[in-house]
Amino acid sequence: MRRRGFLEGLAAVIGGLLVKAHRGADAQTHRLAGAAPGAAGAPQGAGSLLIPMDDSQTNHLKAYGIAYHAVQRGGHTEWLLNYRGGSFLVPDDAEIRRATTLAGVAVESVSDLQVVAIRGTIEGGNMDSVILERAPRVAIYAPPYAPPWDDAVTMALQYADIPFTRVWDPDVLQGGLAGYDWLHLHHEDFTGQDSKFYLTYPGAPWLEDMVAADLATARQLRFPNTPALKKAVAAQLRAYVENGGFLFAMCTATETLELALAAHDVDIAAAFADGTPMDPDADVRMDWSRAMACANAHLEKDPAIPVFSDIDGHQVNNLAKRQPLGAFELFNFSAKIDPVFTMLVQCHRQVIPDFYGVTTSFTRNTLKAADTILAEEPGAPWVKYIHGDLGKGTWTYLGGHDPEDPQHQIGAPPTDLSLHPTSPGYRLILNNVLFPAARKRELKT
Repeated sequence: MRRRGFLEGLAAVIGGLLVKAHRGADAQTHRLAGAAPGAAGAPQGAGSLLIPMDDSQTNHLKAYGIAYHAVQRGGHTEWLLNYRGGSFLVPDDAEIRRATTLAGVAVESVSDLQVVAIRGTIEGGNMDSVILERAPRVAIYAPPYAPPWDDAVTMALQYADIPFTRVWDPDVLQGGLAGYDWLHLHHEDFTGQDSKFYLTYPGAPWLEDMVAADLATARQLRFPNTPALKKAVAAQLRAYVENGGFLFAMCTATETLELALAAHDVDIAAAFADGTPMDPDADVRMDWSRAMACANAHLEKDPAIPVFSDIDGHQVNNLAKRQPLGAFELFNFSAKIDPVFTMLVQCHRQVIPDFYGVTTSFTRNTLKAADTILAEEPGAPWVKYIHGDLGKGTWTYLGGHDPEDPQHQIGAPPTDLSLHPTSPGYRLILNNVLFPAARKRELKT
């Protein structure tokens, strides 16, 4: 896999050369290239509001909602990559001021002269300015029933006041994803084994309801069982990315989607039939060319262990192999050369405490060579945060369940984000929500 850590000196030299090479280009070219720091098209003659995203910010999470709605209203909004933690520049108008006051978001009024000075700082450093042009249409793939755990992305969007629509298997299989730019996968088991909860929560009413609801959906859509349904859904999710969609997944959805895709051309239902444990002697041939991020992973065939494969480095549900939590470090990308990767790691913290999920991390030796690592635990055989392209779209995986609940257990109360308004882990989620607003085909690296 590619480690995209750039030597600062080299990045500065190359970035400087690129800035000089683009001087003199017309305003439209600058706009399509993602708005270089001094790009034409920036508002002139009107004051702006700077939403700082460093430690001076009082509510980082709601700041993303302010930026989203500024874009939605058609106001000129810029994401200042690597400038004070990835700050936003928005129009100075009464509605935005009122919204920031109600949300408790810190803002700074900046004059046109101060904006010029900010652009000079950006041009001279490992920074960039990207225009956010269109608010993405957001969907969350989540079951209509309420499972006894919470989805971090749903909570983040609700807290930041970013609108979204829930979709489920019928929507996916009937072409409903075409109306959305960005899709998050709830913590779903795409192998159809219901996360192997039958091993740890046998007889639980919520589990019985979940299994029954999934099987009813499968039969409604004319599939013989849940594994066959999820295999078909996984194929449609891959097609969504290929056709230009932005896919973001956490926890179980990451690993199990890869397994379901790799089993695209084999009878996965025979191995994962109606929640029945896999036969340890079963020969399940996987076609890893169909998977997006992983290759050559080994399935967990022990029916007594609620683990899917060796893709997850932490093996949280395998007591004999479970790894302790450490901390992961975000890579420092060159904003001018790799703006997409830079957007995805914008944060006021470089090192973030790790947090468990059924899938907590991604073992290095199961990743494809083309994957980009966004964050890792230095020296560990696993990474935390990865990204890649497929066709016209992109996928991004973040391991773990809840950035502010490291030991999250089923039945635990949902995280109250009003107690964590500056959460660096939740910022990574919201980076993903916002970056489709800026990404252009010309920015693809």
